[in-house]
Amino acid sequence: MNHETALAKARDIADRVLTPAARQNDKEGRFSTEAVDALGRAGLLGLMLPAEFGGAALGPRSFATVTATLAEADASVAMVYLMHVCAAAAIAAARPSAAVTKTLKEIAGGRLLSTLAFSEAGSRSHFWAPVSRARRNGAGVHLTAKKSWVTSAGHAQGYVVSALAPEGTGPTDSTLYLIPAGTRGLSVAGPWDGLGLRANASAPMTLEDCEIPAGHQLTEDGAGFKAMMEVVLPLFNLGSAAVSLGLCRAAVAATAAHLKSTRFEHLGQSLGESLPTLRAQLAALQIETDGLSARLDDLIDHLERPRETTLLRVLETKAAAGDGAIGVTSMAMRACGGAAFSKHTIIERLFRDAHAGAVMAPTGDVLREFISRALLGLPLF
Repeated sequence: MNHETALAKARDIADRVLTPAARQNDKEGRFSTEAVDALGRAGLLGLMLPAEFGGAALGPRSFATVTATLAEADASVAMVYLMHVCAAAAIAAARPSAAVTKTLKEIAGGRLLSTLAFSEAGSRSHFWAPVSRARRNGAGVHLTAKKSWVTSAGHAQGYVVSALAPEGTGPTDSTLYLIPAGTRGLSVAGPWDGLGLRANASAPMTLEDCEIPAGHQLTEDGAGFKAMMEVVLPLFNLGSAAVSLGLCRAAVAATAAHLKSTRFEHLGQSLGESLPTLRAQLAALQIETDGLSARLDDLIDHLERPRETTLLRVLETKAAAGDGAIGVTSMAMRACGGAAFSKHTIIERLFRDAHAGAVMAPTGDVLREFISRALLGLPLF
């Protein structure tokens, strides 16, 4: 698979599977197993995995393009995909002694959906600082934890979970573990009924004295924070920005369609023909969307060719994308007026999804704090 075939497959799945079901899945808060199955059959679950495991070995540009394409049709599915790719990257980067070859081959073969389980109620949006602590048990550990906002909760087959190392002394002395679905003590702890991204099953999960063998410890003791920052965060922020871009593109297309198809019968003109104020708003939507696209291209270039400013770009892009998606979808709501507010278009769903994405950790406020600290030469943590 190359970049072009990956994009073509994503477009086919978006048109054939996601778009027809997105509205009803959003209404019911229903997780799309059909979408995950289609992504697996297309080989997109292994998009960034090394070829030795059967993956496509593609890079951040393909990941961002596929994610944005999915988000144009259904941001909930795009978020499921984003979390999976991040978790798969963490598994692929596991320490040499981790027993993950079978898992990686199952992911590349489209048979295993993975996700991240980092956030905890006790540390909230500071996802990098779990309050749970693993307890040593022979060669492995036991873990009791309450995880919040676990995308694909109850639907994923593999969970990348963080916890403080048994001998950790500070909030960043964490370790990452792979916990398969069906592990005794692992359960979904409540329903998911969000304002936006309603179909991605971001429910809380409980780990009650879960036994984790040594082979499922992904990082060395205390090295989880490093993996979060260097492996997961760049991909997560890029993917989140790609979801925002997809939402913006969908909002532009839906607004343009409304302005062309809705008419003033007494004037014999469409809204777009009759009202220059609405044409100006449509132009503003396009300008903001193209600006976000340029930001993503810049971040991708920084990830492909790391340099001194790469960390800033990682931090800036998600913050800017979250604000941009809220701004674009809000303007689209106003431009389309009653048709948007009465849910006659998809714009109301895009508006809710944009707001949900912006509060996912690291939130915009947290990112701006990091950015300012970096500019002032202060430690980020």
